[in-house]
Amino acid sequence: MSMSHLYGTDGDDGVEMESFEVSDWDLQNEFNPHRQRHRQTKEEATYGVWAERDSDEERPSFGGKRSRDYSAPVSFVSAGLRKSAAEEISDEDSDDDEKPVKQEEIPKEFVPKKLKTGGNFKPSQKGFAGGSKSFVDFGSWERHTKGIGQKLLQKMGYVPGRGLGKNAQGIINPIEAKQRKGKGAVGAYGSERTTQSLQDFPVVDSEEEAEEEFQKELSQWRKDPNGGKKKPKYSYKTVEELKAKGRISKQLAAPQKELSQVKVIDMTGREQKVYYSYSQISHKHNIPDDSPQQPLGKDSKPQGFALPELEHNLQLLIDITEQEIIQSDRQLQYERDMVVNLSHEIQKMAEVLSHEEKAISNLSKVLDMVEECERRMQPGCENPLTLDECAKIFETLQDKYYEEYRMSDRVDLAVAIVYPLMKEYFKNWDPLKDCTYGTEIIAKWKSLLENDQLLSHSGQDLSTDAFHRLMWEIWMPYVRNIVARWQPRNCGSMVDFLDSWVNVVPVWILDNILDQLIFPKLQKEVESWNPLTDTVPIHSWIHPWLPLMQARLEPLYSPIRNKLANALQKWHPSDSSAKLILQPWKDVFTPGSWEAFMVKNIVPKLGMCLNELIINPHQQHMDAFYWVIDWEGMISVSSLVGLLEKHFFPKWLQVLCSWLSNSPNYEEITKWYLGWKSMFSDQVLAHPSIKDKFNEALDIMNRAVSSSVGGYMQPGARENIAYLTHTERRKDFQYEAMQERREAENMAQRGIGAAAGSVPMNFKDLIQTKAEEHNIVFMPVIGKRHEGKQLYTFGRIVIYIDRGVVFVQGEKTWVPTSLQSLIDMAK
Repeated sequence: MSMSHLYGTDGDDGVEMESFEVSDWDLQNEFNPHRQRHRQTKEEATYGVWAERDSDEERPSFGGKRSRDYSAPVSFVSAGLRKSAAEEISDEDSDDDEKPVKQEEIPKEFVPKKLKTGGNFKPSQKGFAGGSKSFVDFGSWERHTKGIGQKLLQKMGYVPGRGLGKNAQGIINPIEAKQRKGKGAVGAYGSERTTQSLQDFPVVDSEEEAEEEFQKELSQWRKDPNGGKKKPKYSYKTVEELKAKGRISKQLAAPQKELSQVKVIDMTGREQKVYYSYSQISHKHNIPDDSPQQPLGKDSKPQGFALPELEHNLQLLIDITEQEIIQSDRQLQYERDMVVNLSHEIQKMAEVLSHEEKAISNLSKVLDMVEECERRMQPGCENPLTLDECAKIFETLQDKYYEEYRMSDRVDLAVAIVYPLMKEYFKNWDPLKDCTYGTEIIAKWKSLLENDQLLSHSGQDLSTDAFHRLMWEIWMPYVRNIVARWQPRNCGSMVDFLDSWVNVVPVWILDNILDQLIFPKLQKEVESWNPLTDTVPIHSWIHPWLPLMQARLEPLYSPIRNKLANALQKWHPSDSSAKLILQPWKDVFTPGSWEAFMVKNIVPKLGMCLNELIINPHQQHMDAFYWVIDWEGMISVSSLVGLLEKHFFPKWLQVLCSWLSNSPNYEEITKWYLGWKSMFSDQVLAHPSIKDKFNEALDIMNRAVSSSVGGYMQPGARENIAYLTHTERRKDFQYEAMQERREAENMAQRGIGAAAGSVPMNFKDLIQTKAEEHNIVFMPVIGKRHEGKQLYTFGRIVIYIDRGVVFVQGEKTWVPTSLQSLIDMAK
């Protein structure tokens, strides 16, 4: 094989040498890079570059490997005619026209065979391209084959002449091919769509428009083939564009005011330049530079018109004109905004002017009314002004001229007009005789003069509120005079007077009357009161003041209790007057102070009375017992039970035992037992200690009748005592059940209409509710626990709650107890 296509040969000695010239094989290789490569033969694989080759012109074929016919004559390929020297020079001059070279003008010897023949298409295929074949012979090839495609299509519902698919949406004709005119790329010769594709897919084809735009853009850099000069293009700016540019530049330059006065030194050129804003740097290239022009290139053409100074001056004039237009536009916009602003100001000033005119008119009318009042208040006036007429004038001012009435100084106006009339109105007034005199007229003036925004009730408000000043300076002197002459024991008239004025008089004035006038008089009277000599009970002239004074009377209670305690030192329970004097104070004193007073002064006297009581079943004197039981509502149940346990039941049980030991009549004993039990109230009988004492008496009687010691036994005594015991126990049980039912009903009635949060949700809440009902303090002990349970104080008792059970602290251990027993122990 010869490598003459890669290496040239020397004509003299035939020595092969490398040639760097472009050969025909290289051209064909470049024009047809996808040609079929030459397969290496066995000889080439064995000998490499030294393998012999029959012909240098052999090229890879498209049809595969085939043998050459060496017997055929030699054929030559025409390379064209060589032109003369003059024609070649004219061709070089015509290169400036820059005519596009068409693909057909390329010589055939420089075109690869694959491009000449149109690729791998055979002549039969080329003849069919671009044409259309009738559908009549569709699938006719099956007559020469064994395929069953047509039969399968017909079985599936295919109808010849229609498209495939459920709705026959498939194409009917086969896909057509369109032959390209030249050998360029796809789309180089316009649209390549066939008639069938245009029918099946009727869409707008923009390839032609794109081709026209491409040719138009392509011709811009080419020289005009007609040889004419290219027209200059001018850029214009309208006034609206300049205005828009000015607005945008104003918005952008607004936040850069601080940088507009920065000194900038430019050292990028040959000389140092100084700018006074960054905006000048952006325009520095617009100024013509003094640097020499660059030498023209080899192919560049000299400029025919180059005047940089003139261009700079023209550009400067244009910039100045643009700035003037922009500045004029800004000034015009500013003037328009100013016009709009002034129009709004004129409208506002007109509204203010109308309002002021209306205010002036109203003030003039108010002034006329005030002057009329002053004229009628003169001493010699025929029609003097009365208090009712003056109130109507102020009502008119308040209704029709409310703003002016609020802005005016009502204090001075009232002092000048109303005060003289008010003094004349109350000149002959006696508050204790006619307590309601003037309440209506004062209530009317309260609505007219009182300041609605007055929040405090101190004496400092006199300078800002006309009504308060009126009451303090006109009404209050009459009250002081009448209180100075008033006797505290005659409290009815004074209490009625203050009750009738309590809703009219300001709060701070009423407080001043009660604290500074009434209370000192009462205190002085209490100090002079003697419960042993005075026939008038103290509660008759102290208690009427409770609705008005309430807690103000607390300082009087302590001296009253001391005087009562001194009076009770020589008292005996047989004297019932003490109860009449103390009973009204039970609900006035606090529960603690009342209980302490009773325990100190009454309970010891009652205990002495019970000690003097002699229990004799045959001849019983009950006076001493009645004196004690009569105080049941005055002293607490726990105190009364303590008295009975200490001074009554020991003697009573002793008498019972001695009676049972002397062969008694058990019917008389039963009557005696029931008679003493009926002397106590249900509340006392319900107490656990009293129950225990009576149950002890029943046990003594049962033991007496059940014992065999003794002589004669009364017939039926044992049955009677057993029946009595059973009956009494059943009564106790029924009473307890009734009490529990009654408490449940009371709780249910209290729960009606109450919030769900107030209903006790657990045992602790129930204890809290009971403590509130009986005024017992129930609170946790901070930092104290027993076996992990929180300790509480219930009155003076320490308890804790465990699984719904209350445990009370005993001497050595914790004892469970009921809720009712806990309440009794706390009391």
